[in-house]
Amino acid sequence: MRRKLLTFAAPLVLLGACASAGPRATAPDPALTVGTSPYGMFLAGQAALADGRSSEAARFFEQASRSADADAVVGERAFMAALLAGDIEKAAQAAPTADGATESVKRLAKLVIGVEALAQGKGKPAQEALRPDAMPFPHRSAAALLAPWAAAQAGDAEGSFVRPQVRGDRLVDYFGQIGQAHLYERARRYDEAETNFKALNAFENPAEMAVLAYGEFLERRGRRADALAIYDTALARNPASAEVKAARVRAAAGKSAKPAPSLREGAAFALLAPASTMIQAKQTELALAYLRLVLRLDPKRDEAWVMVGDVMQAAGDTDAARAAYARPKPGSEEYATAQAKLAWTYQQEDQPETAIKLARAAAATGNADARLTLADLLRANDRHAEAVDLLSGLIKEDPTPDWRLLYARGVALERLNRWSEAEADLQAALKARPDEPELLNYLGYSWIDRGERLAEAMQMVQRAVAANPRSGAMVDSLGWAYYRMGDYKKAVEKLEQAVELEAGDPEINNHLGDAYWKVGRRDEAVFQWRRVLTLKPDARIKADAERKLASGAGPDGPPTKVAGQ
Repeated sequence: MRRKLLTFAAPLVLLGACASAGPRATAPDPALTVGTSPYGMFLAGQAALADGRSSEAARFFEQASRSADADAVVGERAFMAALLAGDIEKAAQAAPTADGATESVKRLAKLVIGVEALAQGKGKPAQEALRPDAMPFPHRSAAALLAPWAAAQAGDAEGSFVRPQVRGDRLVDYFGQIGQAHLYERARRYDEAETNFKALNAFENPAEMAVLAYGEFLERRGRRADALAIYDTALARNPASAEVKAARVRAAAGKSAKPAPSLREGAAFALLAPASTMIQAKQTELALAYLRLVLRLDPKRDEAWVMVGDVMQAAGDTDAARAAYARPKPGSEEYATAQAKLAWTYQQEDQPETAIKLARAAAATGNADARLTLADLLRANDRHAEAVDLLSGLIKEDPTPDWRLLYARGVALERLNRWSEAEADLQAALKARPDEPELLNYLGYSWIDRGERLAEAMQMVQRAVAANPRSGAMVDSLGWAYYRMGDYKKAVEKLEQAVELEAGDPEINNHLGDAYWKVGRRDEAVFQWRRVLTLKPDARIKADAERKLASGAGPDGPPTKVAGQ
């Protein structure tokens, strides 16, 4: 049985491709660099930009814009290419502000000019450029969050304490309060800072960033016992939080707390919020622009590098994605995540040995997330015995292991045909996480495929489908449940839906062929089995489809035998 493999450290590519991406180490096309006319440079810049080579595009557009014949379009392209390539200083210099420029580009240019002034320590110009009341949509939220930091840099203490507000924007309220707390701390107004930190932690389940910000503040104030209490409370809610665990270890050991953010670091953190919003809204070009601004303010903001990598990978620029993922270094909180994503870029390009080598190097640091990444990659490459050993070590280290570890080991054990052990892990994981669709689907499908506990399994996969109705794998499980229970008409209905959702899945197509056979649609069944062979099936599914095609007896023929099994 082959349900979709759930991995926990693999990159989740949620963004649509964008035409503009970051720099990549690709030589320019000589055919595009022969001409030296402004128009030739413009065409070369367009080609480079379309290919994701923003650094090259920026150079071409800059050369084109120097001509007296250059128009506003060339200037706008030069600005955008420099911005997306991360050359914010050049982008600010090229920022189009004339009446002929496109309004959306002029609005973004205003934000870029303000951020560049802030990055250069020019507080008064930054404060003027980032006035929220003068910043047009869609950048008003970003300006509101940056304005207090610009005011602090300009020496306007009272202005720095003004709480950012944008009507209807809860993100500005939340991140604005974190920023206000840090700025109060900077001004040694500790009581007011703590009031804000406490308010951020007053929710039933406060965000991890709020927990860490308050705990680190308490550590800096020499109140380690209070910080430990904050961390312990958070870990009681979420024992798997690696960052809170690390903070607790640091505080318990009496090591120095993290320093309060500098003005540039605080501003960079504030700008991450609207950048994340742009990513969620699939505004990939704006998201990348915001992330480049974040990194201009704080080049060591590693979560921004990881996010840049995600955007670049989604845009198909793997070289630029790898360059971004390589930025976090050992010791960084983002190192394990970045290395995981870097390793998966090689796995996705059918270079499993390189992927596993990278993952092994990261796992050698002892980081639990890095070891989990290695286990995921081993499972993805059918090295299940090694994965089981690694996962067993992780589970043994934790008195209350995360359900995902049990689930991952259960999957690996099932693939090794150690079903009783696999079933125990999957049931233990489901007990800890009774409404998790992936768990419901995997265990439910396993029982269905084995012809066991069919009524219970049917209910489980129905719940999984209700939670994820667009999941082809889960709809397939439901269709296969109907098949196993003898309701072939209903099975066809559900399996056709599953194929529509995931047309390239060999197992789903194989199941649909079986269901067609059972309702007398023999030609369509044969078509589906032949299609299976074109979809890179694993050895078991390939042998099953070939056996049905060769025997002419369909799914009712002799059992499939696979060499080595």
